[in-house]
Amino acid sequence: MIAVLSIKNVQVDLPIVGDAGHALESLIKVWKSKQKKVDQSALDAWWKQIDTWRAKKCLSYNQSDDVIKPQYAIERLYELSKDKDPLITTEVGQHQMWAAQHFHFQQPNRWMTSGGLGTMGYGLPAAVGTQMGNPGRLVVDISGEASFLMNMQEMGTATQYRLPVKVFILNNRYMGMVRQWQELLHGSRYSESYSEALPDFAGLAEAFGWKGIRTNDPNDLDATIQEMIDYDGPVLCEIGVCDQENCYPMIPSGAAHNDMLLGPVAEGEEAIGDAGKILV
Repeated sequence: MIAVLSIKNVQVDLPIVGDAGHALESLIKVWKSKQKKVDQSALDAWWKQIDTWRAKKCLSYNQSDDVIKPQYAIERLYELSKDKDPLITTEVGQHQMWAAQHFHFQQPNRWMTSGGLGTMGYGLPAAVGTQMGNPGRLVVDISGEASFLMNMQEMGTATQYRLPVKVFILNNRYMGMVRQWQELLHGSRYSESYSEALPDFAGLAEAFGWKGIRTNDPNDLDATIQEMIDYDGPVLCEIGVCDQENCYPMIPSGAAHNDMLLGPVAEGEEAIGDAGKILV
């Protein structure tokens, strides 16, 4: 079999033998042999564009002494657990994005998530399976309250098999990503994204034989996280967080990746154009 690889009019026919990596190595050798020079002006323009994006600081957030910001909760979870080399699973939603952005993974095979599949309810059963395959390791499901409710019955599985999984719920009482889209793309016309009748999560955990703890006080956050980590058994840790925090960057409807929103929309501007509005 022959692979035809082309980069800027340099076409190379490479035999594929065994590992595709061999073909890539051959391509690199051929490319270097052509001694193509970098278009410095184009490269400089590209770095200038990158610096413009970086200046937006889309991962930053305003800290608060009164309410726990979800980004901060994940940062503190990382700082207090990193020495234990934890295995992290997630559900789907804003918390999933914030976990990817603020839990600083240093090694491979530490991050179990459904990614773009958008599978709400994935995190808890994934944590159960991960803990089963890695006894003695710290396994934490970073979760949102809505996603957790999709498969909360798997707490029984963890109890039955004596699996000390930890569930770290960022509870903002919303399906946060849905709320964010409704705010930015639908003029803040919220529909069925707020949850008024949520259960007592700590009490629910106790009913399944878990330890249940909660806080919504920034001053108690570290102690609550440490209590979760130190407990030798399954724990549901509910963190009450700010309910209006948005997650960036995001790609609005009808836009391409290079048109993504890197931060809040400026006063008087709209998140999407007319073409995008048709799609939503």
